[in-house]
Amino acid sequence: MTASAEPMPPTAQVRIDHESAVHLAATVARDTALRCGLDGASPDRAAAVASELASNLHKHARDGVCYVQPLPLGRGLEIAAVDRGPGMADLSRCLADGYTTTGTLGTGLGAVRRVATDFVVRSHVGHGTAASARIAAGAHTASAGVGSVCLPADGETACGDACAVRDTDAGRTGIVVDGLGHGEPAARAAHTALRTFDSTCALPLPEIMQALHRALRHTRGAAIGLLRLLPGRAEFCGVGNIRMCLVSADAPLQRQESRPGVVGWNLPTPQVRTTPVEAGRLVVLHSDGIEARWAHSPPPAMLRLPAELLPVALAHRHRRSRDDATALTLTVPR
Repeated sequence: MTASAEPMPPTAQVRIDHESAVHLAATVARDTALRCGLDGASPDRAAAVASELASNLHKHARDGVCYVQPLPLGRGLEIAAVDRGPGMADLSRCLADGYTTTGTLGTGLGAVRRVATDFVVRSHVGHGTAASARIAAGAHTASAGVGSVCLPADGETACGDACAVRDTDAGRTGIVVDGLGHGEPAARAAHTALRTFDSTCALPLPEIMQALHRALRHTRGAAIGLLRLLPGRAEFCGVGNIRMCLVSADAPLQRQESRPGVVGWNLPTPQVRTTPVEAGRLVVLHSDGIEARWAHSPPPAMLRLPAELLPVALAHRHRRSRDDATALTLTVPR
C-alpha cells in the first residue's frame, strides 16, 4: 500500500501575467521540491522546469497559469502549465531541442522533456496548450494515469478541500474531501478525513465511509466521494457535493451525484454504485469548487486530455474562485 500520514499541501497557483512571475514560479517549484523530500539536484531541476514552462507562457500565451503540487502518488512534484494561447500546430517540432520562434537559445520544451521524469503535453490550435512535467524521487513515477488539483479559495492560505490516491490489494482507491466552509476549520476536517482514509483505504467503500463519519464527528464535517477502480468497473460511494464523471472522447459523458448528507453529522446509509467501464477511460471526482456545467457540453479537446492534464484544465477554465476546488482523475486499469 502506498500511503502517507501527512496530507498533501494544496496546489500552488502562479499566474504568469508579468515577466517577474517566471522567477516566482521557479522559486515555488524549488520550495515545493524540498517540501516533498527531494534532494540533490532535484530542487534545481524543478526550478529549471518551472522557469521554462512559465517563460513559454509569458512569451507565447494569454491567461497562462503554472500549478505546482506534490505528486498524487509517490514522492515528487508536478509542475503544470495551462493557457488560452494560440496552441501549437506542430507539437513535435516544438518539442525538438533548438526550436525557437523568439530568437532565444530554443532549449524550451525539449529541455523540459529531457529533465522531467515524465512529461505530457497537449496542444490544440485556437484552444491553447496544457503541459505536465513530473519530477519523482526515483527513475519512474507511480502517478502515471493519475492527475489532481487542489486549490484554496482566493484570499485563503488553508484549503478545506483535499484528495488522495492509494493502491492496495482491493484496487486503486481515491478520495475527494470538501470540508464545510473555508479556512483552517475546514482544512482540519479535510486532514482528519485523509488520515482516516490512510488507515482504512483497503476496506470496502461503505466501511471506509462509516469510519470517516466516526472520525469527523468532532469537526465541522465534510462532503466526501470515494472511488475504486478495478478491471472493467468503477465503484463510487459519495455523500454531499462531490460528483463523479466518466470521460471518454468516443462515448457520451456519464455523471453520478452523491447522496445528500454531511459526513460527521448526518450520514445516509452508504451506497456503492458500480458502473461498467472500458480500460483506458478516465473517471473524475470533483468538489463543487469546479463548476458542474463543465460536464454538460465539454469541448472535444478537453475530453481527449489524459488524466495528468484534465484536472488542471478543469481548474483553469471552470474553477469557482470563491470556493476551494479539487479535481482528481484516475485511469481505468487494463
